Amino acid sequence: MKLIRFEKDGAVYYGALECGRARLIEGDAFGGRALTDKIYGLSEIRLLTPVAPPNIIAIGLNYRSHAGESGEAPPEKPVIFLKATTSALADGESILLPREAPLEVDYEAELCIVIGKTAKDVPERDALDYVLGYACGNDISARDCQLRKDSQWARGKSFDTFCPFGPYIETEVADPDGLSLCSRLNGKTMQSSNTRNMIFSVRYLISYCSRNMTLLPGTLIMTGTPEGVGFARKPPVFLRDGDIVEIEAEGIGVLRNEAVRAKAV
Repeated sequence: MKLIRFEKDGAVYYGALECGRARLIEGDAFGGRALTDKIYGLSEIRLLTPVAPPNIIAIGLNYRSHAGESGEAPPEKPVIFLKATTSALADGESILLPREAPLEVDYEAELCIVIGKTAKDVPERDALDYVLGYACGNDISARDCQLRKDSQWARGKSFDTFCPFGPYIETEVADPDGLSLCSRLNGKTMQSSNTRNMIFSVRYLISYCSRNMTLLPGTLIMTGTPEGVGFARKPPVFLRDGDIVEIEAEGIGVLRNEAVRAKAV
């Protein structure tokens, strides 16, 4: 199922995306849910982020190739950081190049795990039982804030609109640790890899994160990005007003967002 969340006449609903139309779901994404006969055209609704995540947990340096281009040693344990929930952005919405730091905004293609039920101290062997599904994600980063201006990553990773994910949650993925993953900037491929190249697998990440914090339903885990990000290129490539960024994960879909310069106050 391609699970979506949408707004219609001021109310928010869950649905299933079927042949370019939204079929209304009775219930929510996490409890009992049933498809109804009510169908909307996409022009009749406003698509939202597939869930409203209570937490956004991100994993840094989870591909050896990205650690290498960043000048870092591959980590022995997952590098966890958090993104503000206010950074969540739906497919098709605009990434704002923030007034505070518009010049070094970077893209990062990632596979996102969406947790389906409360998870704490989950054994690795059982980890996938706690997954609702998967989405494409883009860990947008203001590199000047992340790497030079601040002493930690929170601000550089958490500006409004800095966590696009979607375009929906794919609930039927046979093997999340064997998916091709890429990013495109204005149609040009910038990153191309496979989740089998992650240092820490999907199962391990869920188990590890759950041993450190309770994973609530709807929690988003961003699993890290491969090589090819903008700041590591020579010369660097950063997002500019009007740029189109696409993230594609095999068997899931394509997340597409335009970068837009934030308006002056």
